[in-house]
Amino acid sequence: MATALRSKDYFEAFNALQEVHQATEPVWLRHLRAEGWGIFHSSGFPTVRDEDWRFTNLAPLTRAEFRPAPAAGVAKSALEGARLKGAVCELVFVNGRFAHELSNLARLPAGLEVSSLAEALSVKSESVEQHLGRYANLRRDAFAALNTALWEDGAYIRVRRGARIEKPVHLLFVTTDSGTPVMTHPRSLIVAEQASHASIVEDYVSLSSGAAFSNSVTELAAADEAIVSHYLLERENFNTFNVSTLRLEQARASSVSSHSVLLGGGLVRNNVHPVLNGPGAECLINGLFVGAGRQHLDNYMLVEHASPHGSSRQFYNGILDQQARGVFHGRIVVHRDAQKTDAKQTNRNLLLSDDARIDTKPQLEIRADDVKCTHGATIGRIEDEPLFYLRSRGIDETSARNLLLYAFAAECLDRMSEQPAREFVEQFIRQRLKEIAAAAQPVPPPSLNQAQDVPDPEEVA
Repeated sequence: MATALRSKDYFEAFNALQEVHQATEPVWLRHLRAEGWGIFHSSGFPTVRDEDWRFTNLAPLTRAEFRPAPAAGVAKSALEGARLKGAVCELVFVNGRFAHELSNLARLPAGLEVSSLAEALSVKSESVEQHLGRYANLRRDAFAALNTALWEDGAYIRVRRGARIEKPVHLLFVTTDSGTPVMTHPRSLIVAEQASHASIVEDYVSLSSGAAFSNSVTELAAADEAIVSHYLLERENFNTFNVSTLRLEQARASSVSSHSVLLGGGLVRNNVHPVLNGPGAECLINGLFVGAGRQHLDNYMLVEHASPHGSSRQFYNGILDQQARGVFHGRIVVHRDAQKTDAKQTNRNLLLSDDARIDTKPQLEIRADDVKCTHGATIGRIEDEPLFYLRSRGIDETSARNLLLYAFAAECLDRMSEQPAREFVEQFIRQRLKEIAAAAQPVPPPSLNQAQDVPDPEEVA
């Protein structure tokens, strides 16, 4: 019933958007929007009865009354701590709209095209039409369908054939306080042409404590031999609902890395869906989620091997404290023609309190007969022995706990090869881990016997 009641809010937003863009948008895009709305209207939001959502109850989202976020101004000084130093360029979106005055697109290197998606539609409509909406599965994902119906802007990135972009592109999505719950639906399109090389950081930030719903979709098409790294950094306030979908389409011998870091948000769903559609394609899915309070952090991975000799690796680490809940649902599908596939999936979790919870479901679906696939999951806590080991050497408990948490998180950082992007992400991880360590319950001091002959802290962590 709540879903039906709230559907009218989205219907009104869809109608208002149609009226605004009726005369300016191409026919193909209007049809695509209508298709997205039709699918969402008929299916509604998923429930715990849907297998892909069985661990995440969306009732708080469906009960809330969200309105399209209004246009808003932000002072440059308010974004100083949010900018990625060393980025080749930076696109800033405030409440889902491109803010040219806050962005930096000067001196783009040869071979790199960057603009807002709305602007690209007006000057490069054919290039956008070739890819937009071609990869995201609207019938499988109600949120992708809703985004397709309601998106207003996002990023357009095209890396020309053979171009090597050494520094990352920073996409900064900012939500401001509008006094009432607001929603945004960012849509981004990334096209990496043959033998190109680039990295993109997609960053979500709140400038207030107001309630908001961010529903983003990013489609990334990697051509033959392209190498692309995509970073998702979610650090919004704890009253935020964030649903992000990254759909990767990979051609022959392409290599794509997805790095997701979830630190904020009240209810977060991170969807990553690569399809290895060319022989010899490689994919790395790497992630870290850190939650406390009543945060709910859901990670859904669907890796499809559709061609032979493909390779994929999934590594996700979770740290949960207090009453936080995490979800890892990783699914590898090896299609019949994808012989010689090599796939691995690993999920490791630390629970720092008795009330924290993780639901982990690694899954394999293999239809080929000549493959090498493994999956596994572990759940544990910080052991007393390494904590006592550090404390017995003069390190206070908060610092010792922080060191052990960082050692666990550093496994994910070590897989990030782009230095500016890694350093940018690392600073927010360190800050969040310090908060978690400081809030932890104290442990009794070690005895002399407990401080002797204990395992190495890194091995235990």
